[in-house]
Amino acid sequence: MSARLWPVLAVLALWQAATAAALVPAFVLPPPVQVFETLWRERALIGQHTLTTLAETGAGLLIGIGVGVTLALAMSLAPKLERLIGPLLAGAQALPVFVLAPVLTLWLGYGLGPKVAMVALLVVFPVASGLRDGLATTPEPVLDLARIARASKLRTLIWLRLPHALPQGAAGLRIAVTYAPTGAVIGEWVGASQGLGYLMLMANARMRTDLMFAALLVILALTLALNRLIDRTLARAGL
Repeated sequence: MSARLWPVLAVLALWQAATAAALVPAFVLPPPVQVFETLWRERALIGQHTLTTLAETGAGLLIGIGVGVTLALAMSLAPKLERLIGPLLAGAQALPVFVLAPVLTLWLGYGLGPKVAMVALLVVFPVASGLRDGLATTPEPVLDLARIARASKLRTLIWLRLPHALPQGAAGLRIAVTYAPTGAVIGEWVGASQGLGYLMLMANARMRTDLMFAALLVILALTLALNRLIDRTLARAGL
């Protein structure tokens, strides 16, 4: 058995023991056995909502990564642009996501739009800031070579600075992937008719805590799976 499973099994054992000893009411914390039974029994319903959340997360990730990389490159080429965009990025990140979710829902409606936008907003900052920091720490001897060769700013950025910045950009991407499902779920809490966040709200309203915890486990599994996928992809790329 993998050593990584022992902490999970320990948590499940403590959870089961607490519910078996009636330390916590079942309507507040259902036994893990009941949660897994619900997860299996309602697999079709949960799977349907999982696909919605996965689509929102994937689309938001792609948009957020694209915008983040573009902003980092643009700020590196134009310092004046960095002085303009930098505070806006920091300000958007400083705002609690719950503040942004109702506004995005008002502007974009109750479809996929606001959820994808929420994910993208959470992803842009770590991607842009990580890559920008990496671009700013290119070793001076490398830049001296570019000056001697009279390379343009764009060539220097693409061929010299960007390769040195990739490890820090990868670190920002790992953080962004962790945030991404959270953005989708929060958007679903504010206004949606599909998705795991919506399913949790409906289960809570009907006092179906077993279904709510089942959806929560799926969100956790989705986040861990995305992290694992990105880690393996970056590891294969030598990052």
